[in-house]
Amino acid sequence: METVQQPTFREQLGILEKDGKRHWIYPKKVSGKYYKWRSVVAAILLLFLFVAPFVKINNYPLVLLNIFERRFALLGFVFHPQDLFLFALAMITAVVCIALFTVVLGRIFCGWICPQTIFLEMVFRTIERWIEGDANQQKKLDEQPWNSEKVIKKSLKHLVFFAFSFLVAHTFLAYLIGIDQLWTMLRQTPLQHPVAFVSLLIFTGLFYAVFAHLRELVCIVVCPYGRLQGVLLDKNSLVVAYDYVRGEPRGKIFKSQSQHRENVSKGDCIDCKLCVQVCPTGIDIRNGTQLECINCTACIDACDEVMQKIGRPTGLIGYYTAHQIEDKTFRREDNTIKPVLPITTRTIAYFSVLIILIGIMTTLLVTRKDVEITVLRMPGTLYQKLDNGVIANLYQLEVVNKTPYPKTIQVKGVDSQVIVVGTENNLLKLSEGEVEKFTIMIQMHSNQINSYKMKTSLQFLEGKQVISEKTTNFIAPYRYKSL
Repeated sequence: METVQQPTFREQLGILEKDGKRHWIYPKKVSGKYYKWRSVVAAILLLFLFVAPFVKINNYPLVLLNIFERRFALLGFVFHPQDLFLFALAMITAVVCIALFTVVLGRIFCGWICPQTIFLEMVFRTIERWIEGDANQQKKLDEQPWNSEKVIKKSLKHLVFFAFSFLVAHTFLAYLIGIDQLWTMLRQTPLQHPVAFVSLLIFTGLFYAVFAHLRELVCIVVCPYGRLQGVLLDKNSLVVAYDYVRGEPRGKIFKSQSQHRENVSKGDCIDCKLCVQVCPTGIDIRNGTQLECINCTACIDACDEVMQKIGRPTGLIGYYTAHQIEDKTFRREDNTIKPVLPITTRTIAYFSVLIILIGIMTTLLVTRKDVEITVLRMPGTLYQKLDNGVIANLYQLEVVNKTPYPKTIQVKGVDSQVIVVGTENNLLKLSEGEVEKFTIMIQMHSNQINSYKMKTSLQFLEGKQVISEKTTNFIAPYRYKSL
């Protein structure tokens, strides 16, 4: 790819000065069609973030990630540790989904959906512009000595940052423990919930540090996804790219008639560097696809605005593949590129795997039983001899009610007598969405026993319907062993 590169492009990060100190980035505010669409997407995702804990389906929050009580809910479905395989499958599906989107659409997740980008670009930098002004005003404020204006603006900005971080910390806590329990905690003093209060302060501090100080370092240094793009991207990946064929050689344009011929001999890029000034990670997109680029489209909007002002076609920077830039068959008569969604064997393979995984996930969710039952022998016990030649074994019964409603289940033995300890009529009473444990005794008469270890079956009924049948081993004295 023949592009005009800056001398330090491959020798120095844009976030560092020559002496190794951090270069603070002041991105200019951008406007345009992509920024408007990103704002809509960000507004929808932020609305979902703050509203979801209040929305309930089947008496459960829309999203609940209660790791403390090992209870999870999503869209009305309740999950327990017994559903760990579903969680693992969901994680694999998510990884394949992100890989597919990266292969086809580059880092569209980073620029449009990632919480880091949404909070930083749409929330914190918006607050910063309201208080300190645009990029030039922010830089001037940072460089001036401390005076009343600087103290007031800086204090107000960081106070608002911390307050918003505190709000987000409470929102995440609502996802962990549920909104009802959060309201209960808010009505009480921090001394009644010291662990939760300290955790809130720690998370608030981390959130504040990330968006007030670390900022783009998270994308460039911390986040592992940025490193993956070098493996996943190829010449058929649709990414934010500079059309160097049309843009080079770059140079200033002139209005005078005598210099008109010089304008014609140049490319469409007028080297205004506005694409660099609006970049939140401080790179020059004209140097090609780079690790720091998060595909936020700010450079596209900035460049399109300049092209409109000078009367040239927009799209000098846009969503293109390297193949589309190099291949003349993708160009229109005015030398602009017609972007086409790339369909390759690699894309089809990823998409096929994703469809299969989604199909498996859907099948497992639809066929998942409302009640999961596990029968285990009581640890450390063998058998008991009762009167009249009756042999008894003790078992531990773990029942998971995966529905948001209480259930009552009756236990019966197919070829034995079953007693559920501490219950009436062998009825298992289950709370909604809870895991309950019971102790049961299975009794068999010696006349029924033909081996020291034999199989016996249990039926679990809800009303008259058998919802599950389990088989377990029944242990008898050795003298019953069949010859």
